[in-house]
Amino acid sequence: MRFSVYQVSRKGGREKNEDRMGYCYTRDSGLFALADGMGGHPEGEVASQIALQTLAALFQRDAKPVLKDPMRFLHDAIIAGHHQLIRYATEKALIDTPRTTIVACVLQGNSAYWAHCGDSRLYLVRGDKLIARTRDHSYSELQETLAQVVPIGERFNRNVLFTCLGSPGKPVVDTVGPLILQENDRLLLCSDGLWGSVSDEVITQQVAANPISNSVPELVEQALRNGGPKSDNVTVLAVEWEAAEDFDSAKGISTQSLGEEVFASTIQASVGSGSAEPDELDEAEIERSIREINEAIQRSSSKNAGQKKQS
Repeated sequence: MRFSVYQVSRKGGREKNEDRMGYCYTRDSGLFALADGMGGHPEGEVASQIALQTLAALFQRDAKPVLKDPMRFLHDAIIAGHHQLIRYATEKALIDTPRTTIVACVLQGNSAYWAHCGDSRLYLVRGDKLIARTRDHSYSELQETLAQVVPIGERFNRNVLFTCLGSPGKPVVDTVGPLILQENDRLLLCSDGLWGSVSDEVITQQVAANPISNSVPELVEQALRNGGPKSDNVTVLAVEWEAAEDFDSAKGISTQSLGEEVFASTIQASVGSGSAEPDELDEAEIERSIREINEAIQRSSSKNAGQKKQS
């Protein structure tokens, strides 16, 4: 696989950042995920982190080096994250369960698969066109769909969701795939801090017209400006699929030289680990994680090359 990735998370005008994002991959499969801890419930940042940790742990267990059934994996791993939140609340004797939305995507072979619960979104841009977008699990989006069939009266606030991880009932998880990827397809995962302040048209235009290393930070800054002093957390993770033979490894990630047992991840191993405060997990911290992964890949490549020369 060859891909470029860029991710940014900003606290905005909120007291803390409850969004989390990250990705992990083996030689032949990649998982990209983003979660938005829900306000009004306890420990939203813990909920989003647990959801991502669960996905990453199950991906590491099952991708050897590919997932047998990516669609089934996404559904089951998201539900597993939900059960982890219930377990966490029980162990901590919390009156209410921490809750989060989640969107996750698997890239494997030449195909993309994705799943979501709540209103964190995935956009797929090909050329200058928006090919696909997840549909929010919100009453407002449901009404928009129904309004195309029957007249709808009063509209609900867009923030009212009918499902999420950590809710009392079983979460609704929508899955899509496989969708065959084309060179330079761009996938963007984001929290509602982005799409709530920037239109789908502007998101598509920016992602189509610029490299993701330029479009992502610009979109985040635009969302913060539009949101004003009370801006929501804004988190974006974008991936550009590159299958060209002249891929420049300095600008992205190539997994061709990885061994079958190699697993790399930017997702924190545990809640509260590391020296960086969660609200300060910005490009510097992300770039450090990516640099460590790339160094590990280079060491693995050199080791494999040395073994080939000896044999």
